[in-house]
Amino acid sequence: MPGPGEPLGRHRDVRKEHPLNDVLYSVDDAVATIVINRPEAMNALTVRAKTALLEALTSAQAPSVRAVLLTGSGRAFCAGQDLAEHAANLEAGRGLDGTVRTHYNPIVRTIIEMDKPVVAAVNGVAAGAGASLAFACDLRIASEKARFATAFSGIALAPDSGASWTLQRLVGTARATELLLLNEPFGAKRALELGIVSRVVPADELDTAARALAVRLAQGPTSAYAATKRALRFAATSSPAEALELEADLQDACAKTADHLNATRAFLAKERPVFEGH
Repeated sequence: MPGPGEPLGRHRDVRKEHPLNDVLYSVDDAVATIVINRPEAMNALTVRAKTALLEALTSAQAPSVRAVLLTGSGRAFCAGQDLAEHAANLEAGRGLDGTVRTHYNPIVRTIIEMDKPVVAAVNGVAAGAGASLAFACDLRIASEKARFATAFSGIALAPDSGASWTLQRLVGTARATELLLLNEPFGAKRALELGIVSRVVPADELDTAARALAVRLAQGPTSAYAATKRALRFAATSSPAEALELEADLQDACAKTADHLNATRAFLAKERPVFEGH
């Protein structure tokens, strides 16, 4: 393991690519980088791309991965559902063809329930389900060129991919209602004001800034991060007494980890702790 403040040791790139490269997956410094890779279609999601995205997210649950970075290639983060494919389903009488339950729900649940931090690097347009993917991540850092649109009401659909759950937790119910009903696009500056993103950087600095954040998280106390995510999810829909009880359970579990013991020793010795993730 590296010493205090040193980066995690690099290891062989374990890149996995969908046969048609719709989603790229690689691991380095304990960070799994997932890139939606359909730039010619603004990274709109076909069945093939959604299947590949879920496979990549599932791979990122490996214990060797301690943080996840999700982004898009080209000028878009993700434009949501591929409407050409969707229109073909409508013409064939298949409607949504079951894609919300079969694809989007598992993808979003995997992001939200991941037992490690997930960072979205929003490099451009994030619309519809693409915006929902960003909302589902734990932290969002945006390029100054990023642009968000809920989009659903614009094509006479209800929100999906978790937007009804995540967005109001980010901005409040009143503001989420406005964003979902009026479907008015907004840029990175407005997203920062609303609290949807935590930081906005120049476009040419996004990759570096987002990766630095992901590596920082990968060097942190992974078990404690998992417990924090679980506590926040539970507290959002539970009573104070229930939340307090779960906090006690999670704290008991975290207190038994090697990371807690080592960090306590480091604190007493006035040293910087090194977290191994367990």
